[in-house]
Amino acid sequence: MLSEIDLSELIWDLARSHERATDILFMVGRPFQVLADGRLHQVKLSHWPVERLTPLQTETIAFNLLRKNPRLFQDLVRHGSADLSYRLPDGTRFRVNIYSRQKNYNIVMRKLPSQVPSIADLGLPPAFYRIAQEKSGIVLVTGATGQGKTTSLAAILNEINEREAVHVVTLEDPVEYVHRPKKATFSQRELGTDFDTFANGLRAALRQAPQVILVGEIRDRETMEIALMAAETGHLVLSTLHTVGAGNTINRILGFFTIEEEHQIRNRLADTLRWIVGQKLLPKVGGGRVAVFDILYNTIRTKETIIKGEEEGRTFYDIMRQGSPYHMQTFDQHIVELYRQGLITEDVALAYCVRRDLVGREIDLIKSAKGEKTSDLEVEKLKLEFEEGPWRRKG
Repeated sequence: MLSEIDLSELIWDLARSHERATDILFMVGRPFQVLADGRLHQVKLSHWPVERLTPLQTETIAFNLLRKNPRLFQDLVRHGSADLSYRLPDGTRFRVNIYSRQKNYNIVMRKLPSQVPSIADLGLPPAFYRIAQEKSGIVLVTGATGQGKTTSLAAILNEINEREAVHVVTLEDPVEYVHRPKKATFSQRELGTDFDTFANGLRAALRQAPQVILVGEIRDRETMEIALMAAETGHLVLSTLHTVGAGNTINRILGFFTIEEEHQIRNRLADTLRWIVGQKLLPKVGGGRVAVFDILYNTIRTKETIIKGEEEGRTFYDIMRQGSPYHMQTFDQHIVELYRQGLITEDVALAYCVRRDLVGREIDLIKSAKGEKTSDLEVEKLKLEFEEGPWRRKG
């Protein structure tokens, strides 16, 4: 049986095996692997000669990680997965997910940074300073798993900690960044250890005299309902949703409720929503990744669109594209700026953008100003319009 000392040594060796490694993966039928810069790398350790992990080996690792918390065994058996945190003797922390796959166990361990980042450290847009100054309402950071949402929220909380003498209650799964009190006081609570569901944890948080509440993720109607109520009663609620784009986020929230409730929920959102920030990580020139954001602020025009819905000439994309005085921007505008700065390639810009026509045109302007050859995108578009237009040749 693998001992706890052996397991910590193995995890330590894997964590150090590759520069910028963010995740360690134990997968049945695969060698040791780490994720770095968004790509998987196989790891061979001379003192751990493993060509392919067997079901018994991954099960042994999983049970060693779980043995101090019997409740998590029940989660794994009942729900097919379990989440926990793990700490090495040197203090390095990991977020761990153990899940079953065809009756075998796989494990993914996300390395957690030891220092809480600041907005300046991460180079986040100026809007994040504005977000940290909000006193009430809902702020949502959206995006797929692994795109840095938790890190961005930690930077916002760090800014609040620097400026405000407030009580911050966090509900996390698990606790990723440990905030040391500066001006603020933190009560950081972990799912499964300190509360059983986000909805129950959020309901209890309202009785804990908070000014700021962080909810790790809004996963269901009940949590969304309580978050709206918390915002309506003067709390600042920060959370995440696994959506891409402001319009999709609004639709996802409406999807928690019935058609009959839609009008009421739209009005409540229009009153309580402050910001929606979408986040993606793009491959960076020279290695690594760079964050790109779309940012929606709740202006009068935004409120109207939330209440009435999007339509031709009134979309959240249009609002963000024209909202730079309010620190708003689209993914596409940020992507073009990153290309201008030489941080991403043209291929990456066009692969990750929302409106390829707009981004392609902006890139051509940048290339033209530099005296570089532009793409044939506009030529092809004009040719297509001519061939399909009323003046096209007959017969």
